Amino acid sequence: MHHHMVEKGGTLTRRQLLGGAAALAATAALAACGSAGAGDGGRDGADSSASGPSKAAASGKTRTLTVFAAASLTESLQQIGRLFERKHKGVTVKFNFDSSGTLCTQIAEGARADVFFSAAEKQMDQLDDGLDGQEGAGMVDHATRVDLLQNKVVLCVPKGNPKGVKSFDGLAKALAAHKVLMAMGNADVPVGQYTQRILAHYGLDEAALAQAGCISYGSNVREVAAQVREASVDCGMVYATDAKAESLAQVDAATDAMCGRVAYPVAALKAAPEHALAVEFVDFLQTGAAAGRFEDAGFTALAKA
Repeated sequence: MHHHMVEKGGTLTRRQLLGGAAALAATAALAACGSAGAGDGGRDGADSSASGPSKAAASGKTRTLTVFAAASLTESLQQIGRLFERKHKGVTVKFNFDSSGTLCTQIAEGARADVFFSAAEKQMDQLDDGLDGQEGAGMVDHATRVDLLQNKVVLCVPKGNPKGVKSFDGLAKALAAHKVLMAMGNADVPVGQYTQRILAHYGLDEAALAQAGCISYGSNVREVAAQVREASVDCGMVYATDAKAESLAQVDAATDAMCGRVAYPVAALKAAPEHALAVEFVDFLQTGAAAGRFEDAGFTALAKA
């Protein structure tokens, strides 16, 4: 949906536009949130139940911080949430884990949330200042936004590396010669989109390779990882975090030049019921303690306080 919801240069002042067209802005945000942007992990359909100990709300002092976060952050964020609770008496951190596109849509529709942690910049942009010059929903507290983590697309091989795949360069040559079977995500899955960029970087024709029987597809990053683990393929492209979670042998990592940066931005939301706490949590995510948990999961921490 690329057309502008409100034509620029109309008779409305910006104030009237912001007031009167708030619903339009939300509609515009919804339209773009829907397509999950590059970067979401394979557990997009993960259980989005709240985590962490629920403290009895008997005393009026208990506060709940609600964090909407990409599914690929599940394990590391749950650990960080527990650390944050220990430092903030009476605070419970509640998580909603799902694909970034789904979370973006929920926030644009008015879901109660304090923090948004996206696996791609597209969804954060949409709730921040809009894409393609559209008026965005303006729901993100821009001053708190930070690109916190980087994931990498990595080339993995089964145990023993039967086909001797050692690098992206070597893989490109083997694919061109139809000598290797590679697993990749479908075109509608972010990791598949990054893989398509890598194939294009090497001038390889995906459709022709698929027809020649050189590509095996997975409907999410975990399916790709499983094919590599079971050695039903010679190699596969997954995220560094999934390679780590699945204990796969990693032979090469894609550069930004090959497929663009896989960045995870986080921010407090303007309408956060616990805004001050949300800002503290975003700050806490930038500490060494949090960075250690993210790096244990296979992420690269970009922002360290």
